[in-house]
Amino acid sequence: MRSAESTPAATRPVRARRTFHPLRVAAVDRLCADAVAVTFDVPTDLAGAYAFAPGQSVTLRRLVDGREERRSYSVCAPAGAPLRIGVRRVADGLFSSWLVDRVRPGDAIEVLPPSGRFTPDLRTAARHVLIGAGSGITPLLSIAASLLRGTGSSVTLVYGNRRTDTVMFADELADLKDRYGSRLELLHVLSREPREADLLTGRLDAAKIEALLSTLIAAEGVDHWWLCGPHGMVRDARRVLSARGVPAARVHQELFFVEDVPPPARPPQDDPEAAGPTSEVTVVLDGRSTTLTLPRDVPVLDSAQRVRADLPFACKGGVCGTCRARVTAGRVQMRRNYALQDDELAAGFVLCCQSLPVTDEVTVDFDA
Repeated sequence: MRSAESTPAATRPVRARRTFHPLRVAAVDRLCADAVAVTFDVPTDLAGAYAFAPGQSVTLRRLVDGREERRSYSVCAPAGAPLRIGVRRVADGLFSSWLVDRVRPGDAIEVLPPSGRFTPDLRTAARHVLIGAGSGITPLLSIAASLLRGTGSSVTLVYGNRRTDTVMFADELADLKDRYGSRLELLHVLSREPREADLLTGRLDAAKIEALLSTLIAAEGVDHWWLCGPHGMVRDARRVLSARGVPAARVHQELFFVEDVPPPARPPQDDPEAAGPTSEVTVVLDGRSTTLTLPRDVPVLDSAQRVRADLPFACKGGVCGTCRARVTAGRVQMRRNYALQDDELAAGFVLCCQSLPVTDEVTVDFDA
């Protein structure tokens, strides 16, 4: 694999460099038996780099048995508050189990500055409906608290869980309801614990969401819909909203889990010239261009990382969107996509962990 580098013109706009920094854990708060909130102490000289918009996420990095592991976690704090993430332990979760069971105040964790576009406009008042399940509440809590505190917006939050004792941020949600009263409508839906109202008992599937919209939630006049949780819930909610004629531009989504995402592909271990068809791929990141000869049957991210180890990534499953870049020349074939919206796709953005080069020359710009 050959590579060549060039220095861009001085007039080229360059985004701020996103680099991992070790941040001290300021607090670990138990939310329920299998979930915690982790607050970080951000040094003054890094405050600008780690300022976040509500709904954004951060990527954490650690070495496990000599292998680098990364995971993305959404910020749960309102805009302007200390950096705080919510974490729920998942079965066989290498990273989540460590955060939930072993991390303590004073520990240092490598954290990438916040990123993401699952963010509301805090400049105007509007009507928002948020639908989430499980750990999908994490960015929704940040969004709801920021909207209620910073604007005159009204918020309806529908939150699905198994039982009362599995509800993350129960106290914080109750505090928001007490503070903002009628501006916040809070609906807890439990799938394995009966509620007084049958409408609030069961899974947040298409039928339940349709029933809620037909009775408790006035869907007319909603300016923005925010969906976060498992793939099935998000898919069903989008289907219901589409059938009701809600414009796609008003529906924002973020996935926390996709059942059929395979393990991330590993880059080739040897270092010969790429065998088979290849493309000349130029990667632009932090104002630096690198041109590589890459195979067409390996995702751009996996093969380019052998030279550009600084390329951003987290899940490598097409879910988190950390490796989002814009194709500015040539074409790629994206195998799967659970992160990008239709307008992003139309503008040429792709997920590099899922993108195979198609044309002889391709340019992907992470700075776009």
